[in-house]
Amino acid sequence: MRFFLVTSRPIRSFFCAARPLSGEPREFGICGTMSRQTNRGTENKKMYWYLPFISPSASLHLMNSELFTLTYGALVTQLCKDYENDEDVNKQLDKMGYNIGVRLIEDFLARSNVGRCHDFHETADVIAKVAFKMYLGITPSVTNWSPAGDEFSLILENNPLVDFVELPDNHSSLIYSNLLCGLLRGALEMVQMAIDVKFVQDTLRGDNVTEIRMKFIKRIEENLPAGEE
Repeated sequence: MRFFLVTSRPIRSFFCAARPLSGEPREFGICGTMSRQTNRGTENKKMYWYLPFISPSASLHLMNSELFTLTYGALVTQLCKDYENDEDVNKQLDKMGYNIGVRLIEDFLARSNVGRCHDFHETADVIAKVAFKMYLGITPSVTNWSPAGDEFSLILENNPLVDFVELPDNHSSLIYSNLLCGLLRGALEMVQMAIDVKFVQDTLRGDNVTEIRMKFIKRIEENLPAGEE
């Protein structure tokens, strides 16, 4: 099986250069639990990776983003070794992303100081212009709204997750960046929004653009104790 990462740079340099300098904010660390089937049953193991931060130093942020890209590539490669088909890998990436999202939302709200969104259009703007910019350093375009205003697309001109990446021919069904879908779903669920998120186009799979489709399903009502309103 071929590795997904395609780079001529030594990986060690990314790890050494990505250490936060004095006065720089540290990365937001996430611990994910990955399950895999073995002869002894189901085995759980923890994997750590870090989301890049926007640093006053452009070069430091670039190196930290590249570290995240390389680490994510290693994660996907390991999942492909542990699971027999792409569909299972896609589900695991979505699940891991969801687990990140339900925790990351607190960090996002604390650092962004954004208030409650009044409608789905406002939510879309916050996701594209604040969240993606804060953690991945990109600003997707918000487009292709449905007539009802409950569905839109995020167009990613540049997806940092796929830098240095090419997909082997035997993984044509792999949704390489599917972790982003789970992350968005988990984060929005924590602010009482149930949504459906999926990739409908991906440049890694030969499409002209990378497109994430987001559909509002319902507002999640908070479960209050009996007798409280």
